[in-house]
Amino acid sequence: MSGTHTFTPREIVSELDRYVIGQREAKRAVAVALRNRWRRQQVPEELRDEIAPKNIIMIGATGVGKTEIARRLAKLAQAPFIKVEASKFTEVGYVGRDVESIIRDLTELAIQLVQEEEQRSVRAKAEEHAEERLLDALLPPPPVAGAPDVIHLAQAPGQGAAGSPEQNETREKLRKLLRLGELEDREVELELTDESGGPSMSIMTPQGVEEMGVQFKDLLSGMMPKQTRNRRMKIAEAREALIEEEAIALVDPDKVKELAIRRVEDTGIVFIDEIDKVAVGSGGRQGPDVSREGVQRDLLPIVEGSTVQTKHGPVSTDHILFVAAGAFHLAKPSDLIPELQGRFPIRVELASLGREDLVRILTEPANSLVRQYTALLATEETELVFETSGIEAIADVAATVNERAADIGARRLHTVMERLLEALSFDAPDQGKQTVVVDEAMVKERLGELLDDQDLSQFIL
Repeated sequence: MSGTHTFTPREIVSELDRYVIGQREAKRAVAVALRNRWRRQQVPEELRDEIAPKNIIMIGATGVGKTEIARRLAKLAQAPFIKVEASKFTEVGYVGRDVESIIRDLTELAIQLVQEEEQRSVRAKAEEHAEERLLDALLPPPPVAGAPDVIHLAQAPGQGAAGSPEQNETREKLRKLLRLGELEDREVELELTDESGGPSMSIMTPQGVEEMGVQFKDLLSGMMPKQTRNRRMKIAEAREALIEEEAIALVDPDKVKELAIRRVEDTGIVFIDEIDKVAVGSGGRQGPDVSREGVQRDLLPIVEGSTVQTKHGPVSTDHILFVAAGAFHLAKPSDLIPELQGRFPIRVELASLGREDLVRILTEPANSLVRQYTALLATEETELVFETSGIEAIADVAATVNERAADIGARRLHTVMERLLEALSFDAPDQGKQTVVVDEAMVKERLGELLDDQDLSQFIL
């Protein structure tokens, strides 16, 4: 399994701490679930298939870190990851999507992930091929009189016309100049595959059979030959275009499919958000409740383990890790149908975020909002300096608005920060080099009146 064997649960939690503040219990649960995947690969083969993943339900309000934990976990594991909203999927007869499309989309993501990895692994060879093609463009082989095909038969690509000493010497001089970077601004004409070429088509298919449309589209595109076009570009740009084209040609598509399907089956992670929206309340099975229960019954086969047909081949969902999440304000996990409840044995509750948490979120994560806005405005020669009092005041505003209006957790910080720095962001290009200090006084000046007007703050903050 890629990447996971080097991480213990403690190390996984430590890595998640760089991006998500607090929520220790949830981090420990996903860390154990991830480590169990590596442990499963180490047990004897006859027992391996019997060990099912321990799926997780995260319970907590919006903006407390549920999605971020799952996304960072997938990145850490180098695993295919997809986030879906449960409310988008319905049983037959209601408007929605086929639940099996989750696995098809996950497989497509895995194909892309593996394709990029394989291309990186052959990059050195692709660079060699690209260099030869650049030399061919700079020094085209001279035609052989009366025998137009002799060049192609008597030489390997990129070896010069019949290997004449003069041609080879000139070619090696050009190779040296290329490697020294002295020809980067010279223009060459290349024949490149035209990815956008050919007629475009849009195929509509009945509800629930999206895969049929995809396969029909692929069949039609496979019948049409790949188109090429000549392009003039500078060598610096041409090199990257050629490396990319050569890397694609060097990668075996069948191997990519095989590795991607195995990656999905062994390490895939599906994050099902808003699972509480399809939980059936205690009021009965009428109206929308029928559709909600239908969604759960449609989800059940892929969660408990089944085989989904994709255009790349069958994909087993037996060992895919499913992480469900929801606020569960109006429903409870026990409102899910018993069969689905049993497939999510681990339940973790995420705490709401208070003022102290918001202060830490503003400053501690590697991708904190303070770092983001400082870097963004530095591009306009504006130095942003956040005082401790300013950060605490921003957190106070966000916490207050969360209490008065809907609690959207850390997402409220984005709204407050954008409102606070809106005028500065607008004027920065015209102000020249400057230093702006964000302190408590500035926050009160920009947001104080707005915060005092509770009706207005609900609309703007």
